[in-house]
This record gives sequence, structure tokens and C-alpha cells, in this order.
Amino acid sequence: MGDLFERLSTSLARGHERPVNDLLSDARFATGDPTPAAVLIAVTDREEPGVVLTQRPRGMRDHPGQVAFPGGKLDPGEDAVTAALREAEEELAMPREAVRVIGETDLYQTGTGFIVTPVLAVIPPDLPLVPHPSEVEAWFEAPLALLLDESAWTTNEVFWRGATRRYLEMDYSGFRIWGVTAAIIANLARRIAAAEVLPDAGRA
Repeated sequence: MGDLFERLSTSLARGHERPVNDLLSDARFATGDPTPAAVLIAVTDREEPGVVLTQRPRGMRDHPGQVAFPGGKLDPGEDAVTAALREAEEELAMPREAVRVIGETDLYQTGTGFIVTPVLAVIPPDLPLVPHPSEVEAWFEAPLALLLDESAWTTNEVFWRGATRRYLEMDYSGFRIWGVTAAIIANLARRIAAAEVLPDAGRA
């Protein structure tokens, strides 16, 4: 089936050639002009690929303890790819030269003032990642096959800013994946096909 980079690249390109009408967004909760941000969806190139996720320190002022992709706001003059690579290097000491960037996927507007560009990429397995203590409490790899499986997610509701907000949620090895991170994963799953990316997907 070719290597993982080729499979992901081909599937993402095909996915963006077709219309998708049910992409998730929190744009209806947003106010003012959003701040550009970027995250890195780093997929490990192994027989059973994983996705690198981080947990924010519980003592942080904003979103303490939440699971997230490496990422953050764009610095002046940066594009999304440059920002995503810089943030991954700052947060996890992920060497940018080890990252094979596939490309950007669907923007996600948060209800807290950001417009996020997810950047899909492939990295070698077992990089010696080192979390920056002020930005990352822990990091882990979640199986790509699991994240792309719609049936693995539960849908919950919360009343927020005067309206009902639905959100996806998954517990993986004690980590709660939800909110913006879950929504970006769900949108990616609408663009790439597991059967095209994962050699054993769909087999009995």
C-alpha cells in the first residue's frame, strides 16, 4: 500500500476534493476577530500508527489539564506550518527536521477566540520527546485507528454561552480527549479514510 506518508497524503488530497457538509465548528460561540493559531497532528510511522497528544499542566490559567495537540498562536510573520513546527519543538523538543509535513486541513474556529489550522505530518517512531514543564505535563500516543473510529467517541452536551453545545469525548488510558482536540480529530476523520491509510482497516 506504499508508506504511511504516501497513504496519508493521497487520502487527505482525495478528502479535500469532495465536499463535506458536517464539519464541526464553534464559530457560533465566537466573538470578535479570531487569533490565528496552528496545531501539529503528528502521526508516528509505525505498523500501528499513533498520534502524539499532550496534556497541559493542571496549574495553567487557561484550559488546565486539557489534552491538546502541540501548537499555539502564530508569531508575527509565521505561517501555520512554521508555527506548528516551532510549537512542537518548544513543547516536546520534537526536532522539526524529523517532521515530514503533509499539509494543512480544515480550519477550526474555537469559541474562545482562535482560528486554528491543523497541520498533518508524519514523524519517526520513538523520538526521544522531552516535555517542557511549563507547557506540557505529560504526552502520549493514541492509536490513529481508534481516533478515526466514529463509534469510539461519545457525544455529550453542555449549556454554554446561552446555547447548547455538543462535544465529542473519549477516555484513552486515563486521558480525557474532548473539546477542540476531539473536534479537529473528527473533522480529519471526515477527510481521510481509514481503509486507505491503515493496512488492516476494514478486515474481518
